[in-house]
Amino acid sequence: MGQGQQETVVTSLAGAVSEEISASLAPVDAELDRRYPGDPGTRQPIHTVYVPADAFTADTLRSWGDRALAALDAHAPDATSFAACLGLSGELAGPVHTRVRAKLEREPVEDLRIDFEDGYGPRPDPEEDETAARAARLVAEAYAKGTAAPYMGIRMKCMEAAVRDRGIRTLDIFLTGLLAAGGLPEGLVLTLPKVTYPEQVTAMVRLLEAFEKAHGLVPGRLGFEIQIETSQAILATDGTATVARMIQAAEGRATGLHYGTFDYSACLGVSAAYQASDHPAADHAKAVMQVAAAGTGVRVSDGSTNVLPVGPTPKVHDAWRLHYGLTRRALARAYYQGWDMHPAHLPTRYAAVYAFYREGFTQAAERLARYARRAGGDVMDEPATAKALSGYLLRGLDCGALDPAEVTDATGLSRAALEGFAAPRRGDLTASAP
Repeated sequence: MGQGQQETVVTSLAGAVSEEISASLAPVDAELDRRYPGDPGTRQPIHTVYVPADAFTADTLRSWGDRALAALDAHAPDATSFAACLGLSGELAGPVHTRVRAKLEREPVEDLRIDFEDGYGPRPDPEEDETAARAARLVAEAYAKGTAAPYMGIRMKCMEAAVRDRGIRTLDIFLTGLLAAGGLPEGLVLTLPKVTYPEQVTAMVRLLEAFEKAHGLVPGRLGFEIQIETSQAILATDGTATVARMIQAAEGRATGLHYGTFDYSACLGVSAAYQASDHPAADHAKAVMQVAAAGTGVRVSDGSTNVLPVGPTPKVHDAWRLHYGLTRRALARAYYQGWDMHPAHLPTRYAAVYAFYREGFTQAAERLARYARRAGGDVMDEPATAKALSGYLLRGLDCGALDPAEVTDATGLSRAALEGFAAPRRGDLTASAP
């Protein structure tokens, strides 16, 4: 048969068979769309900085940036010394050091959480009332002046009986204060700690619904992060993954799962000297969180290290190398966010993130460019890989590791095109590669 000859197409099944199957699977299709909407496509901060509520002031953000710069000047004043401390290649030394300094001057903190939980502790009710009201005023003023971090909010006390009423009242005061000062900012983030049962997540949903109704807000306006700090949040008594049930209990309001390094480690009986984000217990918990959150639009955040970069230079360098290594390890495992506890953690947070994206930039850009042009190469990429490549480049752009012009030059793609690859329709991921 010649190549130009038209093939005869023959089928055996009536069209009604396909229609019946589609009808039978319609509820499954709807369930997939509801439970697994995919990534929201918004910026994810690379870290969360938490500050005790009583220590939060109007200049907290700038103070953290200035203190981070001071640490850099004192312990690694130039690209060579910074690279030597962290083991950066000569090619990366200059660009990373320059970008870290620029970031600390321009936007030192990407996500700030004003802490009313462990970092604040129990206080007399009038004192916490006043602190919550002050926090709302300062956050509203920061957004009004353009000095706010991209994301800001509070960590309230948890839903356990002993502190439940206090946590609810603090949240009410904070949100009411924001509304009175001009409205809820787009970057508002709320964190619910020490969640153990899905019913506690449901209670948070009911609380936010009540607040929205009381103020005539659009239903679903308020979302929240779930902090995973107990073993029961990972594995329930019946052997199921509790965290997966928590995501569903949030009814679309959950925005993130944040791993609590030290509470979780202590819950499992890990000795204090071994409580760290690279402990096998931590790896197991985060892997369960990651699988439970995949496709749901809920993002996973790593925890923190409590080893602070303070003291003489050799001690600071040891702490920096630890923090840098843990951050790079997390990034390789697709945990793109973590928690920072001290201003001197910021230089190595940004150094690790910038090195991660700049090291892989050329290869990722070339692969995506070939995919977009339907060109060949030594790697056969599929739609899911194109999604990962574009997501990698977008995260690099959002944090300042990459510049828009260099990404466009290397890929031939605009940001809108990158976003299109990063958020394909469900069917596109199972289609054949070009």
